[in-house]
Amino acid sequence: MKLASIPEVVLGSIAFGIFWMLAVFPAVPFLPIGRTAGSLLGAMLMVIFQVISPSQAYASIDLPILGLLFGTMVVSIYLEKANMFMYLGRLLSWKSRGGKDLLCRVCLISAFASALFTNDTTCIVLTEFVLKLARQHNLPAKPFLLALASSANIGSSATPIGNPQNLVIAVESKISFLKFFFGIAPAMLIGVVVNIVMLLCMYWKELSGKSEEEMIEEGVVEEDVISHKFSPARMSHMSPAPEELTPPHESRSKKGRGSVQCADMQRCLTKKSLILKAFVYVVAIGMLAALLMGLNMSWVAITAALALVVIDFRDAGPCLDKVSYSLLIFFCGMFITVDGFNRTGIPSVFWNLMEPYARINHTSGVVVLSLVILLLSNLASNVPTVLLLGVQVARSAAAISPAAETRSWLILAWVSTVAGNFTLLGSAANLIVCEQARRSPTHGYNLSFWQHILFGVPSTIIVTAIGLPLIQGR
Repeated sequence: MKLASIPEVVLGSIAFGIFWMLAVFPAVPFLPIGRTAGSLLGAMLMVIFQVISPSQAYASIDLPILGLLFGTMVVSIYLEKANMFMYLGRLLSWKSRGGKDLLCRVCLISAFASALFTNDTTCIVLTEFVLKLARQHNLPAKPFLLALASSANIGSSATPIGNPQNLVIAVESKISFLKFFFGIAPAMLIGVVVNIVMLLCMYWKELSGKSEEEMIEEGVVEEDVISHKFSPARMSHMSPAPEELTPPHESRSKKGRGSVQCADMQRCLTKKSLILKAFVYVVAIGMLAALLMGLNMSWVAITAALALVVIDFRDAGPCLDKVSYSLLIFFCGMFITVDGFNRTGIPSVFWNLMEPYARINHTSGVVVLSLVILLLSNLASNVPTVLLLGVQVARSAAAISPAAETRSWLILAWVSTVAGNFTLLGSAANLIVCEQARRSPTHGYNLSFWQHILFGVPSTIIVTAIGLPLIQGR
């Protein structure tokens, strides 16, 4: 694709620059409107500047990706109400053997949860719990917050539903869930282990806390770790704690009845509550099985979400209100903005310059391609990078072989995801951990940009390099 006319190139670059600035710095003093409004502003400017027509703008919105994102958010909300994240959280504090053991658990659980329920959701529901855990074991918060964010990003790389850019790649490439998983899982597992080792090496002296048995003997362990209430599975901001998944008529029991009748009713309600929770887990497992079978990911997620709404057998409004619609709107604006920027021809020209040096049939080509993805993911964010480069990288690899095309998509998924650990601004998960920790009413901690980058830069480079040879496209 050639460059468009000079006015289109200039105006399209201005619109994309405004979108990028507000996506990376959503509270700039002269225009503090946030990421969602920034993406809509970029999309509107693309249309006003006539870089893209209104019909082209509507056509650029990828409905399958939005459907998949919506469905997974709803399923995560119902799983949270069924206490799944509470059980995951309890694993963090069960019979712990000091700070190093706790750090390893945070890394493993956040990586596992992110692969199945997105890195953003995992960071939202676990950040405050991790802060409490560190405080109660007299440990510094910084290594645990870094462990949570970095492991969540690495773990999310293994599945199409782990993060938004993987959703885009899975839909665009039509790679099945199972093939995607087995292609990246080895790199992800080694990456998590390497990340743990780096954290332990950097913060070994600071992690000399006491084990849970010692804390219990001294009477230090507090009850709020056990009874901690997680925030709902929102992708962009905090909200009040959710209600537990119980039958709709549980709260209708009236006072003044006999003690026997109350006891019988309580037992009945408890059984129904357990049955409802069991159905939630069955539906979630069924959704994962359907994804592994290669069924349409968007419709599988929406079907699972609707099944949970029906099973809950009550007004779904309160649950649907917890969906991060601002994230869905952000994606709509981003799709339009990125498509408009693609039409200027700048990404194509840039890729044409780099393509001869970035072919994945040579080690040097893989290195160059990875550096380009790493750079763009931190300048333009990972999802726009995938939208800008994905099709062109895959087209170039397809000329080599079908396996090379698949591997190029998986390399794009791996590098663009791990690149989120490079700086605090590289991933939404990082920002969520930072903001949740800073706003915690009882255990607030400010994770600064420089604190993150001192660990993030070496971790990103080493984990990416070690994982690249393990990415398979067969």
